[in-house]
Amino acid sequence: MYNYTMLIYAILATIIVSLISFIGVFSLSSSEKNLKKISFFLVSLAAGTMIGDVFIHLLPEAATNEINPWPWVIVGIGLFFILEKFIQWRHCHFPTSDNHPHPVGIMNLIGDVFHNFFDGLLITASFIVSFELGLATTLAVIMHEIPQEIGDFGVLVHAGFSRKKALFFNFLSGLAGVLGCLVLFSLGDKANSLSDILVPITAGGFIYIAMSDLLPELHKETRPRWSIVQLLLLAIGIGLTYLLKIYFA
Repeated sequence: MYNYTMLIYAILATIIVSLISFIGVFSLSSSEKNLKKISFFLVSLAAGTMIGDVFIHLLPEAATNEINPWPWVIVGIGLFFILEKFIQWRHCHFPTSDNHPHPVGIMNLIGDVFHNFFDGLLITASFIVSFELGLATTLAVIMHEIPQEIGDFGVLVHAGFSRKKALFFNFLSGLAGVLGCLVLFSLGDKANSLSDILVPITAGGFIYIAMSDLLPELHKETRPRWSIVQLLLLAIGIGLTYLLKIYFA
Protein backbone atom coordinates (compact mmCIF):
# COMPACT_ATOMS: atom_id res chain seq x y z
CA MET A 1 0.00 0.00 0.00
CA TYR A 2 1.25 3.46 -0.90
CA ASN A 3 2.50 5.57 2.00
CA TYR A 4 1.27 9.08 1.21
CA THR A 5 2.89 10.54 4.33
CA MET A 6 6.30 9.59 2.96
CA LEU A 7 5.39 11.12 -0.38
CA ILE A 8 4.61 14.42 1.34
CA TYR A 9 8.04 14.23 2.98
CA ALA A 10 9.56 13.50 -0.43
CA ILE A 11 7.86 16.52 -2.02
CA LEU A 12 9.02 18.77 0.82
CA ALA A 13 12.55 17.37 0.55
CA THR A 14 12.75 18.01 -3.20
CA ILE A 15 11.40 21.55 -2.74
CA ILE A 16 14.08 22.22 -0.12
CA VAL A 17 16.75 20.84 -2.46
CA SER A 18 15.39 23.11 -5.23
CA LEU A 19 15.68 26.15 -2.96
CA ILE A 20 19.37 25.35 -2.49
CA SER A 21 19.82 26.90 -5.96
CA PHE A 22 19.53 30.34 -4.36
CA ILE A 23 22.75 29.70 -2.43
CA GLY A 24 24.49 31.27 -5.40
CA VAL A 25 23.33 34.71 -4.28
CA PHE A 26 25.73 34.53 -1.32
CA SER A 27 28.64 34.23 -3.69
CA LEU A 28 27.94 37.77 -4.91
CA SER A 29 29.27 39.29 -1.70
CA SER A 30 32.13 36.81 -1.22
CA SER A 31 35.59 36.99 -2.66
CA GLU A 32 36.94 34.13 -4.75
CA LYS A 33 39.36 33.31 -1.93
CA ASN A 34 36.52 33.01 0.60
CA LEU A 35 34.45 30.90 -1.80
CA LYS A 36 37.32 28.46 -2.18
CA LYS A 37 37.58 28.16 1.60
CA ILE A 38 33.83 27.56 1.92
CA SER A 39 33.90 24.99 -0.91
CA PHE A 40 36.82 23.27 0.78
CA PHE A 41 34.68 22.56 3.87
CA LEU A 42 31.47 21.78 1.96
CA VAL A 43 33.08 19.32 -0.44
CA SER A 44 34.60 17.41 2.48
CA LEU A 45 31.22 17.19 4.22
CA ALA A 46 29.48 16.25 0.98
CA ALA A 47 31.93 13.40 0.35
CA GLY A 48 31.42 12.12 3.90
CA THR A 49 27.61 12.20 3.77
CA MET A 50 27.54 10.47 0.38
CA ILE A 51 29.95 7.74 1.45
CA GLY A 52 28.02 7.30 4.70
CA ASP A 53 24.67 7.16 2.91
CA VAL A 54 25.97 4.52 0.48
CA PHE A 55 27.50 2.13 3.02
CA ILE A 56 25.31 2.76 6.07
CA HIS A 57 21.90 3.17 4.43
CA LEU A 58 21.59 2.47 0.70
CA LEU A 59 23.58 -0.74 0.20
CA PRO A 60 22.32 -2.46 3.37
CA GLU A 61 18.77 -1.62 2.30
CA ALA A 62 19.37 -2.80 -1.27
CA ALA A 63 20.76 -6.09 0.04
CA THR A 64 17.42 -6.87 1.69
CA ASN A 65 15.54 -6.83 -1.64
CA GLU A 66 14.90 -9.91 -3.76
CA ILE A 67 16.75 -8.51 -6.78
CA ASN A 68 20.55 -8.61 -7.04
CA PRO A 69 21.53 -4.98 -6.32
CA TRP A 70 25.06 -5.03 -7.75
CA PRO A 71 24.18 -4.79 -11.47
CA TRP A 72 22.04 -1.76 -10.62
CA VAL A 73 24.88 -0.21 -8.62
CA ILE A 74 26.98 -0.46 -11.79
CA VAL A 75 24.11 1.06 -13.79
CA GLY A 76 24.07 3.97 -11.34
CA ILE A 77 27.79 4.57 -11.80
CA GLY A 78 27.36 4.45 -15.58
CA LEU A 79 24.35 6.78 -15.61
CA PHE A 80 26.12 9.47 -13.63
CA PHE A 81 29.22 9.09 -15.80
CA ILE A 82 27.10 9.59 -18.94
CA LEU A 83 25.33 12.58 -17.40
CA GLU A 84 28.62 14.22 -16.54
CA LYS A 85 29.98 13.58 -20.05
CA PHE A 86 26.78 14.99 -21.55
CA ILE A 87 27.29 18.31 -19.75
CA GLN A 88 30.77 18.62 -21.27
CA TRP A 89 30.00 17.61 -24.86
CA ARG A 90 29.40 20.96 -26.57
CA HIS A 91 31.72 23.93 -27.04
CA CYS A 92 31.03 27.29 -28.69
CA HIS A 93 33.23 29.27 -31.08
CA PHE A 94 31.43 32.61 -30.60
CA PRO A 95 32.37 35.06 -27.83
CA THR A 96 30.10 35.41 -24.82
CA SER A 97 27.74 38.41 -24.77
CA ASP A 98 24.34 39.44 -23.37
CA ASN A 99 22.76 38.57 -26.73
CA HIS A 100 24.65 35.32 -27.05
CA PRO A 101 24.97 33.43 -23.76
CA HIS A 102 27.74 30.90 -24.08
CA PRO A 103 26.33 27.39 -24.77
CA VAL A 104 28.30 26.10 -21.78
CA GLY A 105 25.71 27.95 -19.69
CA ILE A 106 22.82 26.44 -21.63
CA MET A 107 24.36 22.99 -21.48
CA ASN A 108 24.97 23.45 -17.77
CA LEU A 109 21.26 24.18 -17.29
CA ILE A 110 20.19 21.21 -19.43
CA GLY A 111 22.54 18.93 -17.53
CA ASP A 112 21.21 20.29 -14.24
CA VAL A 113 17.63 19.60 -15.31
CA PHE A 114 18.43 15.94 -15.93
CA HIS A 115 20.56 15.73 -12.80
CA ASN A 116 17.90 17.34 -10.57
CA PHE A 117 15.09 15.29 -12.12
CA PHE A 118 17.04 12.15 -11.31
CA ASP A 119 17.75 13.43 -7.78
CA GLY A 120 13.99 13.85 -7.33
CA LEU A 121 13.42 10.24 -8.37
CA LEU A 122 16.13 8.99 -6.02
CA ILE A 123 14.97 11.01 -3.02
CA THR A 124 11.36 9.89 -3.53
CA ALA A 125 12.36 6.25 -3.96
CA SER A 126 14.33 6.46 -0.72
CA PHE A 127 11.38 7.89 1.20
CA ILE A 128 9.13 5.15 -0.18
CA VAL A 129 11.46 2.60 1.43
CA SER A 130 11.69 4.40 4.79
CA PHE A 131 11.82 7.84 6.38
CA GLU A 132 15.37 7.15 7.60
CA LEU A 133 16.62 6.29 4.12
CA GLY A 134 14.86 9.29 2.59
CA LEU A 135 16.31 11.67 5.15
CA ALA A 136 19.84 10.30 4.72
CA THR A 137 19.62 10.55 0.93
CA THR A 138 18.21 14.09 1.13
CA LEU A 139 21.07 15.10 3.45
CA ALA A 140 23.64 13.68 1.03
CA VAL A 141 22.03 15.44 -1.94
CA ILE A 142 21.86 18.78 -0.10
CA MET A 143 25.50 18.60 0.99
CA HIS A 144 26.52 17.92 -2.59
CA GLU A 145 24.18 20.53 -4.07
CA ILE A 146 25.46 23.49 -2.01
CA PRO A 147 28.97 23.68 -3.50
CA GLN A 148 27.63 22.58 -6.89
CA GLU A 149 25.00 25.34 -7.01
CA ILE A 150 27.62 27.95 -6.13
CA GLY A 151 29.65 26.66 -9.07
CA ASP A 152 26.63 26.53 -11.39
CA PHE A 153 25.77 30.14 -10.60
CA GLY A 154 29.31 31.16 -11.46
CA VAL A 155 29.15 29.25 -14.76
CA LEU A 156 25.91 30.99 -15.78
CA VAL A 157 27.24 34.46 -14.93
CA HIS A 158 30.43 33.70 -16.85
CA ALA A 159 28.29 32.51 -19.79
CA GLY A 160 26.65 35.93 -20.11
CA PHE A 161 23.56 35.61 -17.93
CA SER A 162 22.74 38.53 -15.66
CA ARG A 163 22.90 37.66 -11.97
CA LYS A 164 19.11 37.78 -11.63
CA LYS A 165 18.64 35.52 -14.66
CA ALA A 166 21.32 33.15 -13.41
CA LEU A 167 19.51 32.73 -10.08
CA PHE A 168 16.12 32.40 -11.81
CA PHE A 169 17.17 29.77 -14.34
CA ASN A 170 19.20 27.92 -11.73
CA PHE A 171 16.07 27.71 -9.58
CA LEU A 172 13.97 26.53 -12.54
CA SER A 173 16.43 23.73 -13.19
CA GLY A 174 16.23 22.87 -9.48
CA LEU A 175 12.46 22.42 -9.75
CA ALA A 176 13.12 19.44 -12.00
CA GLY A 177 13.70 17.55 -8.76
CA VAL A 178 10.10 18.21 -7.71
CA LEU A 179 8.99 17.03 -11.16
CA GLY A 180 10.96 13.81 -10.68
CA CYS A 181 9.20 13.31 -7.34
CA LEU A 182 5.76 13.85 -8.90
CA VAL A 183 6.52 11.53 -11.83
CA LEU A 184 7.41 8.71 -9.46
CA PHE A 185 4.37 9.58 -7.34
CA SER A 186 2.13 9.29 -10.42
CA LEU A 187 3.14 5.65 -10.87
CA GLY A 188 1.19 4.71 -7.75
CA ASP A 189 1.92 1.27 -6.33
CA LYS A 190 4.39 0.56 -9.16
CA ALA A 191 6.74 3.03 -7.50
CA ASN A 192 7.27 0.56 -4.67
CA SER A 193 8.83 -2.03 -6.97
CA LEU A 194 10.71 0.67 -8.90
CA SER A 195 12.29 1.87 -5.66
CA ASP A 196 13.95 -1.56 -5.31
CA ILE A 197 15.92 -0.67 -8.45
CA LEU A 198 16.41 3.03 -7.75
CA VAL A 199 17.98 2.48 -4.32
CA PRO A 200 21.05 0.59 -5.65
CA ILE A 201 21.19 3.01 -8.61
CA THR A 202 21.36 5.83 -6.06
CA ALA A 203 24.21 4.02 -4.31
CA GLY A 204 26.09 3.70 -7.60
CA GLY A 205 25.53 7.36 -8.44
CA PHE A 206 26.75 8.51 -5.04
CA ILE A 207 29.82 6.26 -5.30
CA TYR A 208 30.64 7.83 -8.66
CA ILE A 209 30.18 11.42 -7.42
CA ALA A 210 32.19 10.85 -4.24
CA MET A 211 35.06 8.99 -5.90
CA SER A 212 35.38 10.82 -9.22
CA ASP A 213 34.32 14.38 -8.33
CA LEU A 214 34.59 15.10 -4.62
CA LEU A 215 37.59 13.16 -3.30
CA PRO A 216 39.87 14.23 -6.20
CA GLU A 217 39.06 17.85 -5.28
CA LEU A 218 40.26 17.20 -1.75
CA HIS A 219 43.59 15.88 -3.04
CA LYS A 220 44.34 19.36 -4.38
CA GLU A 221 44.97 20.45 -0.79
CA THR A 222 48.29 19.00 0.38
CA ARG A 223 49.08 21.03 3.50
CA PRO A 224 49.06 18.66 6.53
CA ARG A 225 46.92 20.92 8.75
CA TRP A 226 44.14 21.28 6.19
CA SER A 227 44.37 17.63 5.21
CA ILE A 228 43.57 16.75 8.83
CA VAL A 229 40.59 19.14 8.70
CA GLN A 230 39.41 17.34 5.56
CA LEU A 231 39.57 13.99 7.33
CA LEU A 232 37.63 15.37 10.29
CA LEU A 233 34.94 16.79 8.03
CA LEU A 234 34.73 13.51 6.13
CA ALA A 235 34.27 11.74 9.46
CA ILE A 236 31.62 14.25 10.52
CA GLY A 237 29.71 13.66 7.27
CA ILE A 238 29.81 9.91 7.77
CA GLY A 239 28.92 10.36 11.44
CA LEU A 240 25.81 12.37 10.56
CA THR A 241 24.46 9.55 8.42
CA TYR A 242 25.29 7.04 11.16
CA LEU A 243 23.38 9.11 13.73
CA LEU A 244 20.34 9.04 11.44
CA LYS A 245 20.64 5.25 11.37
CA ILE A 246 20.75 5.04 15.16
CA TYR A 247 18.01 7.61 15.79
CA PHE A 248 15.49 6.16 13.35
CA ALA A 249 16.37 2.50 13.85
